[in-house]
Amino acid sequence: MEKIYVLDTNVILHDPKSIFSFEDNQVIIPMVVIEEVDDQKKRQDSVGSNARIFSRYLDELRKKGKLCDGVELDNGGRIKVELNHQLLTELPKGLDPNKPDNRILATTLGLKTDDGNIPVILVTKDINMRIKADAMGLTAEDYSTDAVNIDELYSGIKNISVPSDQINALFKDKKLELNELDLEERLYPNQFINLEDELGGSQSALCCYDETKDRLIPLIFNPTDVWGIKPRNREQKCAFELLLNDNIKLVTLVGKAGTGKTLLALAAGLQKVVEEKSYKRLIVTRPIVPMGNDLGFLPGDKDEKLAPWMRPIFDNMEFLVGGKDENGASAIADLKEMGLIEMEAITYIRGRSIPNQFIIVDEAQNLTPHELKTIITRAGENTKIILTGDPYQIDHPYLDSNSNGLTYVVERLKDKDLVGHMTLYKGERSQLAEIAASSL
Repeated sequence: MEKIYVLDTNVILHDPKSIFSFEDNQVIIPMVVIEEVDDQKKRQDSVGSNARIFSRYLDELRKKGKLCDGVELDNGGRIKVELNHQLLTELPKGLDPNKPDNRILATTLGLKTDDGNIPVILVTKDINMRIKADAMGLTAEDYSTDAVNIDELYSGIKNISVPSDQINALFKDKKLELNELDLEERLYPNQFINLEDELGGSQSALCCYDETKDRLIPLIFNPTDVWGIKPRNREQKCAFELLLNDNIKLVTLVGKAGTGKTLLALAAGLQKVVEEKSYKRLIVTRPIVPMGNDLGFLPGDKDEKLAPWMRPIFDNMEFLVGGKDENGASAIADLKEMGLIEMEAITYIRGRSIPNQFIIVDEAQNLTPHELKTIITRAGENTKIILTGDPYQIDHPYLDSNSNGLTYVVERLKDKDLVGHMTLYKGERSQLAEIAASSL
């Protein structure tokens, strides 16, 4: 049955390709949405970029016909810029008819009244907008094309019960053919497997799935420490295995606060760049999304402006470089002066081609799928990208644990042999931090 989807501005600014995601249904863009998108087009961040991309899409579609009458899409659907159908007089008392959100609601209400036999659905990432729509008797949905069920997120590790002789065979032969295991579920490239004795014995083995040879192999690196950091649990050991493997070009690390995501990534980055010289430079970046009230304009050059946002990175870096001494800041300054370390804002990544670099994107849960795609596609030859984040700590107003870029990347790329993922569960920062992360 054909449906009518009315798109809110935040959906378009989140994903400019959203207009092509509704199959053979009608897509309605209220005129007020065009105005709001136009207000954002000069921004120099991903929101401004998405606004400009969307405008170019509509300009191309305009060549097929008048947008006010509706234009056919290649997927069988139809898109229309709606000028009429605003039942402003029917808005509940107390709603300002001049407010853009309420004008979008009025357009949805008018379409529902005129096309009573066709379901009309408002698509918005604004929770309060969905609540207001529901109170007015309208159907409203989140834009969920890029959503992932966080409860079913790929963890990167799997427990398998096997006879003890197969565990012995793995240790002896340094391999275990997958056809020797009776598995019902598929394994993914670079997935870690914890083999357990099916009779309940204490014997176990941690290994990794090699898709190219369709076998399980022991960990390749299994380091005692990386840049002075020793893995404290099984997941951290697996994370180092991914971080140190130059054949794996994209690593995603997910975990709650204090599990060591950023520290492990930085330690591996310093090891690879400074010690092994496998990469030319370590680039560390994170989205500039404030928690709570924004600080507003910050004075100084780029490094001075970034300093408050990069403070968590500096804290970890100083610990790694300076240890218990007070020379961490000067050591970091020396590495930066040598061109081995670069702190960069996400905004300045766009448009670059970055070869032979070790890139860490911290707090990646605050990025949209489109933003992460933009970052990952910047990778040049021999570049490795690390994404770290906690999907339950999101500061972006239109993202949540199911619809952020980090979880989207984990699920969409888990079957690629250049990609590895690990979910870290145990907090190692301190006993107090673990209690807070688990109980609050």
